[in-house]
Amino acid sequence: MTAVPATAADSSAAHRTTSTQWFAADNCKLEDFIAVVSEQTRLEDYAYADAVDQNVLIYGTRLYHHLDTPAERSDVQAELIRALTTGPGIVVFKGAFPDTAVVDRATDAFNRLIAAQKARGGAGGDHFAKPGANDRVWGALDKLALSDPNVFAEYYANDVLALISEAWLGPNYQVTSQVNVVNPGGQAQTAHRDYHLGFMSGSEAQRYPAHVHLLSPALTLQGAVAHCDMPVVSGPTLYLPHSHKYDAGYLAFHDPEFTDYFEQNYVQLPLDKGDAAFFNPALFHGAGTNKSTDIHRMANLLQVSSAFGRAMETVDRTAMANALYPRLRELKASGTPERILRNVIAASAEGYSFPTNLDRDQPLGGMAPETQAQLLWRALESGLPAAELAAELDAQQRRRLTDGN
Repeated sequence: MTAVPATAADSSAAHRTTSTQWFAADNCKLEDFIAVVSEQTRLEDYAYADAVDQNVLIYGTRLYHHLDTPAERSDVQAELIRALTTGPGIVVFKGAFPDTAVVDRATDAFNRLIAAQKARGGAGGDHFAKPGANDRVWGALDKLALSDPNVFAEYYANDVLALISEAWLGPNYQVTSQVNVVNPGGQAQTAHRDYHLGFMSGSEAQRYPAHVHLLSPALTLQGAVAHCDMPVVSGPTLYLPHSHKYDAGYLAFHDPEFTDYFEQNYVQLPLDKGDAAFFNPALFHGAGTNKSTDIHRMANLLQVSSAFGRAMETVDRTAMANALYPRLRELKASGTPERILRNVIAASAEGYSFPTNLDRDQPLGGMAPETQAQLLWRALESGLPAAELAAELDAQQRRRLTDGN
């Protein structure tokens, strides 16, 4: 095939295409964001919803009566997918746990875990709130299963949790759980988006191409089960419906101008014990301030992940880091450019903070613990002896393991 020379028009088009492959914080315009979030949620567009409250879809009896056959269940899930994509991005299931005694038994189990955690001592880190202000149980899923398998089985047998998880992620989804108790006086979180890109600084998120920003929300589903009645005074989660549809939102939520708009325009729905809220992780949201004097607002925060977020092969990256470190030191000493050294590290060391054990590997200094790649680069820059690096790598690996306690 004979190559066709590029014309000036072709070159211009290529430039325009390239420029759209990256989002930039400087291009985030509040007026564009306002246009997106000004959309109204219409009840007539959602056949299985019971109501719309403050632009949020409320599901209950009507939906629960249409889950008996595979065809009905598929239709319901199709509507839930639409609600989380082109719709408001958030749904509330009233009475998701119709038997609240199940919730109470799980609450008792969680409180025992919190008491044991306090007895052991240690600060509790948080992603978007002051460490130690709330009571949080990291890794609550396996802790509940190991400490009280009977309660775990009856709690996670819940069909609403399975319905929405499978709707968003398909089969073989992976559940994780973090129990959060916002105590009286606990302050509101900063408005944010969630995992994955939502746990990064704006400058770090900006390094990812636009299609990854658009893909990130499809990898996880965020949810919360109310473990007590949550009147507005107790600070239930603040939401900005439709905000997930602003493409550059993983950069915009770091902008004080966008934060101020959120503070002036969020919605806040009271929840009853046994209700559940699920939302697109790209939705701007944050826990509210608990202005009550006696409500210890407990929610089981569910993060459900796609089965596909994994590499095909298992790799011993710690062994690779130890093996490569002497050669990296030689290359650095010979004047090898930083970019080349970082390429080697990127191909070998673990470059992501998660999954980890957030009891031992807490995000006390930010939203995510140090990665293995960051540790390796830190060692290389400081000239850390190989034996000391090996010890640090081993300690980091042990912090990341779970023991179910």
